[in-house]
Amino acid sequence: MLRVGLTGGIGSGKSTIAKLLAENGAVVIDADKLAREVLEPGTDGLKEVVKAFGEDVLNGDGTLNRAALAAKAFASEEARQTLNGITHPRIGALTGQRMAEAPEDAIVVHDIPLLVERDLAAAYHLVIVVHADAATRLERLVTSRGMDRRDAENRIAAQATDEQRRAVADVWLDNSGEVPDITGLWDRLVGFEKNVRTQSYAAGSPIVVPYDGRWPAQAKRLARRISVAAGGRRVEHIGSTAVPGLAAKDVLDFQLAVEDMATADSLRETLAQAGFPYVGPYEDTPRGEGDWSKRLHAGADPGRRVNLHLRVEGAANWRWAIDFRDWLRHDTQAREEYAALKLELSQRFAADSSAFAYGEAKEPWMVAAVARVQAYRGGQVS
Repeated sequence: MLRVGLTGGIGSGKSTIAKLLAENGAVVIDADKLAREVLEPGTDGLKEVVKAFGEDVLNGDGTLNRAALAAKAFASEEARQTLNGITHPRIGALTGQRMAEAPEDAIVVHDIPLLVERDLAAAYHLVIVVHADAATRLERLVTSRGMDRRDAENRIAAQATDEQRRAVADVWLDNSGEVPDITGLWDRLVGFEKNVRTQSYAAGSPIVVPYDGRWPAQAKRLARRISVAAGGRRVEHIGSTAVPGLAAKDVLDFQLAVEDMATADSLRETLAQAGFPYVGPYEDTPRGEGDWSKRLHAGADPGRRVNLHLRVEGAANWRWAIDFRDWLRHDTQAREEYAALKLELSQRFAADSSAFAYGEAKEPWMVAAVARVQAYRGGQVS
């Protein structure tokens, strides 16, 4: 199944987006609803809350007085952590149960307010952040929900900042005014789910585009996702998109460190389920002596193409990928030469979806670049 994290600050209108996704066919798991469920009368969760915060957080009929609890729980960081320690493990267990109950071909949207605060972004195939500015959110909480203004301000202040949310957002939906159109997003999710289920990858023609300032942040998110899926192994952002200012195909390249190819093969299914299906065994074009073997995976997300190279850390092809990247970062003339060549070739081979002809046509320039990279590396060592 496709696991999608949906988050946003309180009052951002996240539930509106969740409803639209559900209407399109998503299975929505609402963390707020689960939070209420674990604190229903008679549950161990409610008993622990009363023990921690006092009998006055209950209504006369024994149900939870949420306003009274909020006033206490959000009054200090310590109190908030106490509440989280009671509810989060129970909510997590219920979440796992609901995900396990979803069909194998489901697009499961986990509506979770504290995704950023709990550092959970890497656990999802995709993270959607619903945004509204703080003033709009405050007004919604006070006027629409009837929340006390000070209570609303405390809740907003206790949550992640916009910058922290942007750092994990694969998709950023601004819901400050009109409700955003999610048609394109839903099409992306449908394609993504199908690719994960069938272990297919997103492909396209080798079209070179100007450097995109969003690439570094996208790469950081994906590198974390890959590393978590691979048990914490080292991931390097390589290739043209890792060189600031360089025009490139809009495909992010990464290399994942493995001890040997047997280890790489053992990660095949895990990476496929994380959204990076196996493409095949390859040998990189040798640029000198040493081991140039690898395993190639690629991204299943049609909205963000990825190549993932599994290489033995420290092997010849691992070192070449880093040295070539760093040389281009350092040498302005080489960077300009390479950009001009890539642009010309991308236009010549625009109809070649495999990009093999494009790669072969680059080879004479790459061969000539070997000595220049070696000279750069030698200068760095000295």
